[in-house]
Amino acid sequence: MTAFWEGVFAGYGIAIPVGAIAILIVDMGLRRGFPSGFMAGAGAATADFIYALLAVAAGAALSLALAPYAMGLRLASAIVLLLLGGYGLRKAWQIGERVDQQPASSSQGLPGIYFRFLGLTILNPLTIAYFGALILGRDAGVTTSSLDRALFVFGAALASLSWQTLLAALGSLANKRLSPRFQRISSAAGNLVVIILGLRVLILLYF
Repeated sequence: MTAFWEGVFAGYGIAIPVGAIAILIVDMGLRRGFPSGFMAGAGAATADFIYALLAVAAGAALSLALAPYAMGLRLASAIVLLLLGGYGLRKAWQIGERVDQQPASSSQGLPGIYFRFLGLTILNPLTIAYFGALILGRDAGVTTSSLDRALFVFGAALASLSWQTLLAALGSLANKRLSPRFQRISSAAGNLVVIILGLRVLILLYF
């Protein structure tokens, strides 16, 4: 079970730092309720699961294979963040109060939300480097067991999903308690942060 708890800590380690994905998950719960926020979080957690699985299976070899494409992946990630942030700002200011309060909207397009956040999280090449470094740093006696590897991946995925679900729940709770106007202001502020994070990626790439 040691490998499971190592996976749990690894999953929280990659999920908890507040970044663009976390902000977008909270915003999804804020604007569309818990089901949409949960599906967004599930997509992000699935990406963490995939990268943890790949890191356990390939480790350093996969990190080296992705290295030549790191700049392209980061550029794509920055562009997607800018587009999502701009779209979120537009939605925050153009959607009227009556539309914001329609309960039916919270269940529309759930598969699309899941795959959107899965793809967006997969664009982050640092995730595989993070899990790869953890695998390389573990005791060799632990990594030889297939069961330990499986427990590590399961623990990481479970931790990531639990954190993303908490973010979705917080956004959904705000959706029920805040006025429509304040919801739109909060959504706009969150998407501005996403745009800033996208710009930061671009600046780090070229300066």
